[in-house]
Amino acid sequence: MTDTSKLQNRIARCRICSDRFAATATQHRPRPVVWFRAKTPILIAGQAPGMQVHQKGIPFHDRSGDRLRTWLGMDAAQFYDRDLVSILPTSFCFPGYSAKGSDLPPPPICWDTWHADCLHDIGVVKLRVIVGGYAIRRHTGLRCSVTEAVRTWRKHAPETFLLPHPSWRNTRWLKANPWFDRDVVPALQSRVKTILTEAF
Repeated sequence: MTDTSKLQNRIARCRICSDRFAATATQHRPRPVVWFRAKTPILIAGQAPGMQVHQKGIPFHDRSGDRLRTWLGMDAAQFYDRDLVSILPTSFCFPGYSAKGSDLPPPPICWDTWHADCLHDIGVVKLRVIVGGYAIRRHTGLRCSVTEAVRTWRKHAPETFLLPHPSWRNTRWLKANPWFDRDVVPALQSRVKTILTEAF
């Protein structure tokens, strides 16, 4: 068993947030969604699984994932090829809903416990795609709004792309910021295409 496999197994057994999740409106149990491998060329650094992903155990297996794959220019087979893509959320488990039905933020303890080891095991990648405000703040240290962060994309490309969360709740954001679809998405797709061509 590789060191990466051992780490994945440890994360999959993690129950450090059991009491935290039991106190949420959903009262669910931890179910870490672990989907990374050493030496993949692409890293998707996301926020936390939603309810559908929690139930299915497959990252981005929802409408947000459909939109993200469109932005990347990847089909599902490519996206879920663990030799190509590591998917590393800020929190491996669904954080639950608040009493008002809103998604709770990713618990910081998950990042503090696991992510240094995960990033070390994944190693150097050719492309980092950092998705959503929580992930952007964790991976870059930026403390500005998501819009301001994504507007800096040229400073980070082509090795890193900062993206808004692909949730369908952000459709209004996309309409208000047409430069994202016009400028960022084509550049991201071009980078992904180059990496896929090199891989095969």
